[in-house]
Amino acid sequence: MAVKDRDRFSTATRIKLLGEQTAARVYRSQTKRQARRSRLTGRAALLALVVCSLVVALAYPIRQYVSQRAEIAGLERQREQARTRVEQLRDLKARWQDDSYAEQQIRDRLHYVMPGETGYIVIDPDAAKQSRVDQGAGDRPWYTNVWDGVDKADRSGR
Repeated sequence: MAVKDRDRFSTATRIKLLGEQTAARVYRSQTKRQARRSRLTGRAALLALVVCSLVVALAYPIRQYVSQRAEIAGLERQREQARTRVEQLRDLKARWQDDSYAEQQIRDRLHYVMPGETGYIVIDPDAAKQSRVDQGAGDRPWYTNVWDGVDKADRSGR
């Protein structure tokens, strides 16, 4: 027994025993940690899968909802613009029903005068200068005069 006791209390034996106990504890804690990690990883993967499937399932309907709301807002703006335009046209129609307004417009737009009145048309000085430039049109080729006439007609439409 003395040899056993001596082996039991020797430094080498104690270090060896301590190393084995420590190794066992480390091994147990690693396996527990790995078990915990693997469960957590599985739960996290399942949660990620559920979240992804919800995102995929809801993405299209949400996109449709947002686009439809934008379309509805655009249509409401158009309806309001149309309503405003209808009101303007009703006001204009009511004005044209008034004989004095119609007479004023006819005088202004068509240059009509009442019997006994003398009509005058004031020519814009810039237009007069332009007509002087056109007096020399006989010196240019005919196609230049045609294109100038087309350009003048285009400018007067604006």
